[in-house]
Amino acid sequence: MSLLIQNSQILLPDGEFLLGDVRLDGGKIVSIEHHTEPNAMDQVIDGEGLTLLPGVIDPQVHFREPGLEHKEDLRTASHACAKGGVTSFLEMPNTKPLTIGQAALDDKLARAASKCVVNYGFFIGATHDNSNLSELQHAHPVCGVKIFMGSMHGDLLVDHEEVLDRIFAQVPRLIAVHAEDQARLTARRQQFLGDNPTYLNPALHSQIQDNQAALLATQLAVKLSVKYQRRLHILHLSTAEEVAFLRTCKPAWVTAEVTPQHLVLNTSAYNTIGTLAQMNPPLRSTADNEALWQGLHDGILDFIATDHAPHTLEEKAQPYPKSPSGMPGVETSLPVMLTAAKQGRCSVAQVSRWMSTNVAKAYGIPHKGEIKVGWDADLVLVDLQTSKPVRGKEMLTKCGWSPFEGWQLTGWPIVTIVGGEVVYANGVVNQQIRGKALQFNETNTGN
Repeated sequence: MSLLIQNSQILLPDGEFLLGDVRLDGGKIVSIEHHTEPNAMDQVIDGEGLTLLPGVIDPQVHFREPGLEHKEDLRTASHACAKGGVTSFLEMPNTKPLTIGQAALDDKLARAASKCVVNYGFFIGATHDNSNLSELQHAHPVCGVKIFMGSMHGDLLVDHEEVLDRIFAQVPRLIAVHAEDQARLTARRQQFLGDNPTYLNPALHSQIQDNQAALLATQLAVKLSVKYQRRLHILHLSTAEEVAFLRTCKPAWVTAEVTPQHLVLNTSAYNTIGTLAQMNPPLRSTADNEALWQGLHDGILDFIATDHAPHTLEEKAQPYPKSPSGMPGVETSLPVMLTAAKQGRCSVAQVSRWMSTNVAKAYGIPHKGEIKVGWDADLVLVDLQTSKPVRGKEMLTKCGWSPFEGWQLTGWPIVTIVGGEVVYANGVVNQQIRGKALQFNETNTGN
């Protein structure tokens, strides 16, 4: 049975909109026309008043399985993705056990195949002693190698230049970095917190993990990328200083992302939501917000990721600095950005380019991220005319809360389609649908 979406505003690859119909069959987009007569075999969706966009590809999430399923698991997270219009995700290696070898990767792939209603891909994590260099070179399929340069502990903390140098020298695939300078973080933590910290204002988090810590690590990562001509991606970039640095020192093979929360939240959020605003890298100033927006518009920042990193409300309620860093985001990222478009910060076409097209290009994910004949039928119908508030009790993420609680957002998904099948419609997830493992056309550099 084919699927026919009629009467919607279809976002075309050139950024223009066509009021028309899209037919899907065999998991592919087979036609895009002003009008298509339905046949007896068509399942018809009336998209009148709605806008059809490519499905969101979220390139940085922490879905907590295996080992931390009390916070989230692949089933609940993928349901949240479907509700948020996210049709594919790339997940991080800091699970238990760590995803640092083929066996752990295979286990995640098998779990996802049995649970995920959207498409999935996984990073492999680098270790501090480089004991898994062969795995970093050969594990398959992976979207890239994740390096935690700071804000991590244990085997995944890789904070010495000589160890980083060895990875860049020997691993010929995309390297994605959490760029914070651990030595500076350690020194500033001692300066601000001392040896026996008691309850402190969580706003200190943004002072301890300051802009300079981010800039130092980003500069080092770019230096090593240039030295070895390695494909580098900078995760959740958060500061005006980093934008300014990349404006003059960004090779063609380096990409960078920003999160919605770093665009629309700042340090004032600590006054209203306390430790729910705590994340790594932390929220910054309003000046940083503006620099990040400008970086997106200028192409210094290439796309958007959520860094969905849920913790339970009980965990987040612990006094700072015992409270963990991280917040959920897959259900709200598209509405947050489409609301920004409605407010004039950007266009709907730009949102789609930042959340779909550019992600697929950067990670070499074929036939995704645009609405084209012959491309994968991963799509989302959104309502740009209606606003409704964010309500934690309505969230499908297991943690059940959002830093945007009470915000009036527009652009909520009405229908989400994965592989040509309706996975979410009008508040209900079709739990029988299964996404597929993403494949990646890997390149060493952007040259």
